[in-house]
Amino acid sequence: MFIPLHDANTLRHVPFQYVTVSLIVLNTLIHFVFMSGAVLQGMEATAYGFGMTPALFNDYVELPPDIFGAPDIMTLFTYQFLHGSWMHLISNMLFLWVFGDNVEDALGHMRFLAFYLLCGAAAGIAHLLIAPQSQSPLIGASGAVAGVIGAYLVLHPRVRVWILLLGRLPLRIPALYVLGGWIIMQFVSIAFALDEQVAWWAHVGGALAGAILIVVMRRPGVPLFDRGLG
Repeated sequence: MFIPLHDANTLRHVPFQYVTVSLIVLNTLIHFVFMSGAVLQGMEATAYGFGMTPALFNDYVELPPDIFGAPDIMTLFTYQFLHGSWMHLISNMLFLWVFGDNVEDALGHMRFLAFYLLCGAAAGIAHLLIAPQSQSPLIGASGAVAGVIGAYLVLHPRVRVWILLLGRLPLRIPALYVLGGWIIMQFVSIAFALDEQVAWWAHVGGALAGAILIVVMRRPGVPLFDRGLG
């Protein structure tokens, strides 16, 4: 629907978004080595071994003995670093690049890392509850990134964001409309069963977790809803 480009929202508490950049680099390296086929083969085995598959997690089926995998509880975190394609990776990392720095600024580096992983885990749990017997592995950072979106919406709804609407029309509009529209689209996609390969409820779960966690985890004195913005 839209491509985020830039938000011109300066950092106030940290000199640089080290964790955001590190997550982007780590996700890219993992995809290149384990999922792209450029270095190692076996993308499907990696997805089943380290993605979060509800049927495996809930013991409806067992992982084949020839596939090495993470313990079930750990897949709530490992799935966040696997992507099915370069486009899947790039779209998630672009949202993280544009919006992650200000959320990291509001939390601090280590709390942001914990926040990011917890949002991804919450997204995985939401998917587990909605599709407990699914045998398709959940992979991708979109649940964790949805948490970043939910947090940014609570922190900076009035900040204007440059986007490409429909991939070609440049607009500069408040984050409330950009990210609020993104959240509405998740519910529209659920209601009309658009692209059943996408875990829409995971996005919703991640965004809700982010909106809640930012309130309790932010630095003391960090305002919500752009209070004090001139």
